[in-house]
Amino acid sequence: MATPADGSTRLAPDEPSRRLRAEIERLHDEAAQQKALAHRRAEFWNRAHIVLGFPAALLAGVAGTAGLATADARVPAALLALTSAGFAAGAGFLRSDARRIANKRARQAWADVEGKTSVKLAHEHLSPEDLRELLESRQAALAAYDGDGPWPGPPSALPG
Repeated sequence: MATPADGSTRLAPDEPSRRLRAEIERLHDEAAQQKALAHRRAEFWNRAHIVLGFPAALLAGVAGTAGLATADARVPAALLALTSAGFAAGAGFLRSDARRIANKRARQAWADVEGKTSVKLAHEHLSPEDLRELLESRQAALAAYDGDGPWPGPPSALPG
């Protein structure tokens, strides 16, 4: 930015292009960070789903078996059934499977933003339309956490 003697501010000839590139680079860095964060969150919610769901299923089976074995085993079976119900209720309350899927969706959307920004940064000349397109992709990535929309990217993209 240049300031002439009259105090007005003028942009250097390459200033808008430099600012545009800097904003796209910032968006690229944000996308990389958010993709990694969504990946870690998806792994966390996957573990939470297993930690809550597996004991619930196992305890329910043991409680049913113990309850049918003898009359003396009904109280321990009831305690096992209550514990199992607690695990199942916790899993339902936390919605860990839905959160895992939402974070996988977000991870894929952020990877899309990261890829698009890399392609744009490879070009010598950038336009405000390039930034607008990338910001729309960013909004889609932020909305991906809601989990209601279609998977970003090609229609054949599946959670994984």
